[in-house]
Amino acid sequence: MAVQGRRRPPLYGDWPFARRTGTRSIILILLIVAILASALAIISTSHLTRLQYARLQKLENQRDALQTEWGRLLLEESTWSSPARIEALASKRLDMRVPSVGDVKVITP
Repeated sequence: MAVQGRRRPPLYGDWPFARRTGTRSIILILLIVAILASALAIISTSHLTRLQYARLQKLENQRDALQTEWGRLLLEESTWSSPARIEALASKRLDMRVPSVGDVKVITP
């Protein structure tokens, strides 16, 4: 009887094809893991971006409030230091007055 080829047990199936299928399965599993890792990274990055954007909005609101307060303080300072107000306080509290032309004496060196 001539031996044409050895038959492998059906447990292993067609061995070269089974090996390729195993390699393909490993590659497929690695791709699925990579896709899942990428999806989780995108979700995490999106979440952190939203948190940072909310923080930015709060800081911009705080900046606007501080700028408004700074404007009010500048207005108050200009009101308190106006020459007319200082002159009125000097005349009222300290009895100071602007000298008349006759009271002014010019001293020559």
